[in-house]
This record gives sequence, structure tokens and C-alpha cells, in this order.
Amino acid sequence: MTKIIGHRGGRNVWAENSRTGFEKTRDLAIDGVEFDVHLTGAGELLVIHDPTLDRTTMETGLVSALPRGAAQSVHLKGTSEGIPTLDDVLAIYAGTNVELHIELKDDANGVPYPGIVEAVLAAVDRRGLRKQSFLTSFTTSLLADIRRAAPGVRTLSSLHAPLVEREGLQSALNTRLAVADVIAIENAVLKAHWAEITDMVPLDRLGGWVPNSEDDLRYWLSLGLRQITTDEPVRALALHGKTDR
Repeated sequence: MTKIIGHRGGRNVWAENSRTGFEKTRDLAIDGVEFDVHLTGAGELLVIHDPTLDRTTMETGLVSALPRGAAQSVHLKGTSEGIPTLDDVLAIYAGTNVELHIELKDDANGVPYPGIVEAVLAAVDRRGLRKQSFLTSFTTSLLADIRRAAPGVRTLSSLHAPLVEREGLQSALNTRLAVADVIAIENAVLKAHWAEITDMVPLDRLGGWVPNSEDDLRYWLSLGLRQITTDEPVRALALHGKTDR
């Protein structure tokens, strides 16, 4: 049965990458949760999608420039919550069987943060969560670094239209099959190239993102993919016939 992954903690239902979203998602019959991690210059791992604070918080500036501990007082828009640390989020899911899809983000210049792989692995291991974690990235060189640093850790490569246009579909898939256990593909690309993609990637290694409407969810849930990643986990679970824990 296709796994349902809550995108950024279910950002259409709760504030994106918020503690509330992660807590609420944990209490659903969810298979997994996806979230994003940046590394600050002070060595802190923060769960936020963008390299800047501007879109999702009440502040502006680079995430990487935040002093240690300052993220707690940087409120997410529409909430009184600060930016969670990676350990905050890991603590929420400790003791569950929820898959953790931890996306290692690049910095504001599109370059992987030095040391982020080792820092994330250390945080995951402190909580004993390595077996239920996927480390994910759009950047294949980072996934190769993960494979070298921790050969047993599961990896996921995200793929979208700009990368396909730049690399070519077949080359992009071959590169990612070499460094990732799962390839999660933007729905428009996956639908447009379904036959070619499924000829190269087994369904049990293939995911789609981000279907949200009822019609789209029904469609993607019917295809036998390993997973779909959605901003609407409550709706997806209801359509999938799953109930609360």
C-alpha cells in the first residue's frame, strides 16, 4: 500500500515546519513526515525550508546567520512558535514508527553546508532513529557523501522539472539510482514521463510530490507508488481508508 508522507509537517493544515504540525501529524495514522534542515554558522540544525527567514517567519535575513538559541524567538508566521531545532522534531517522533524524511538543504548560494551530513547523522543517532530515517536531497553529490559516511543509511533523491531540463531525464534518473534508495519526483514530471520513468525505476523505489486535491490524491494513490508526499495528510489518509492511531 502506498505510504503517505506529510510534507513539511502538513503545511496546508498547520504552519509549515512547526512543532504543532509535527505533533498533529504524529498523532495521525501517517506513514512518514518530510521536513527540511539548515545548518547555522553557530552549528545549530534548524528545521525550516528556505535559506532565509523572510517567507515563513516574522523576521528577515539568513537562517545560517542566527546565533545559537535565537531561533526560539523567531516566530513562524501566524503562530507564537519559534523555529524548531532538528532535535525538537526528532524528540516528537521518538518512540513511533513514523518514517522521517529529513531533507538536507543547501545554503543561500545553492551549496551544501560543510559538515551537515555528519551533524544530522549524529543528531539522528542520539535519538536512536537511524533505522526509520531517510536522508534526502536534490543534490546528488550530497547523497553520495551520505553513502560514503554511512553506507547503511537510507537515502532519497528529489527530482523536479528544472533538473530534468538541465540533465536530461535518463541521465538524471541513472545518476539518482546510484545514490538513492527512493526517487521522489515532481508530479508533473512523473505524469508526463510515466512510461519512461517506470521502465527505469521500480514502483517500490518511486514517489510522487505534491498531490493535494481530492482528485489528484485519488489518482496518485491508485498507481502503486511506494509513497506520495502531500501538504494534505488528513485528506490523503481519509481517502486511503486509514484511521487515527
